[in-house]
Amino acid sequence: MALQKIKCATRADVAREANVSETIVSYVMNNNRYVAAEKRKRVLEAAEKLNYSPNNMALALSGKDSKQLLFIVDTPESERLGSMLGSLDKYAYEKGSVVTLCACRNDESFVSRILSRRFDGIVISSKKIPEKFVRRFVQAGIPTVLLLTRNYRIKTGVGKIGTGLRSGAEGCVKYFYEMGRRNIIYLDRVSQENIFSDLSDSRLQGFAAQMEAFGFDWKDNVITGCRTDEEVEQKIAEYLKTKKVDAILGRNDRMACIGMRAVKKLGYSIPKDIVVMGFDDTSVCNYVTPSLSSVHLDNEAIAKKAIEMIYLMREGQQIKETVHFKYKIVERESTGK
Repeated sequence: MALQKIKCATRADVAREANVSETIVSYVMNNNRYVAAEKRKRVLEAAEKLNYSPNNMALALSGKDSKQLLFIVDTPESERLGSMLGSLDKYAYEKGSVVTLCACRNDESFVSRILSRRFDGIVISSKKIPEKFVRRFVQAGIPTVLLLTRNYRIKTGVGKIGTGLRSGAEGCVKYFYEMGRRNIIYLDRVSQENIFSDLSDSRLQGFAAQMEAFGFDWKDNVITGCRTDEEVEQKIAEYLKTKKVDAILGRNDRMACIGMRAVKKLGYSIPKDIVVMGFDDTSVCNYVTPSLSSVHLDNEAIAKKAIEMIYLMREGQQIKETVHFKYKIVERESTGK
């Protein structure tokens, strides 16, 4: 016997039931315009009666939690962010919530879609998200936590967590310096979207600040603007034609591996001639030869604190201080350990 198709209520059905226009229904369900209390009540009652929930969050508009959190990132495929997602989900689940992962999009519809789903809280780890989007989330009353991958001007209404990106980059330069290495280069991300680091980026900030502290010029020591791995290798080869390199810091482990491959092709020995350090301490570190030293961030503790912040903000508390976490350098063969 064929299954009977279930007819879902539409916005028009709710409008007829509540004796209002479809536009009013949209305003109420999206919570993005003022609607008189009496009309709002009729719409919500009609939506409940007809089981109308365009985003499965209609109950959230009448004051109940959606039990859903959002994690916005630039690269969902990143192993580090996958680890972070797992930890966020673990601590959110303990509080009865689940976490959705979402790649950042730089268009207004991205914000509208998020607002319409009435998330209980948002965690952001993104270099490219416009700050005006963050302000929209805050203005909508959504508790928002920023994992500081870059500078933000917003001062209130958010929780901020320093994950160790800047201090970790500073620590790597110090580590190289203590080894007697003075000719240090930094490998920025590969980007098809032309999104490269500037001094608002936490890792580049740390590299630049510590290089300057040691009296080194750093601006010519950054390999950036590459759209492919091959471009990175070409730029490293060009750089080495006129300048000496004895240490490489990759923005992440992948970039460090590209750098390691490039200099090995040119006949350099690692770590004798050039030492190499990655960032994020991902599984690739143990699968390359030589094994890759890397900066380890405490994703578990960071995720736990982010969830705590969201629920404190939901209770009406302001998060006034940025919470900072320490990094750890995991030494492997690429730095001679």
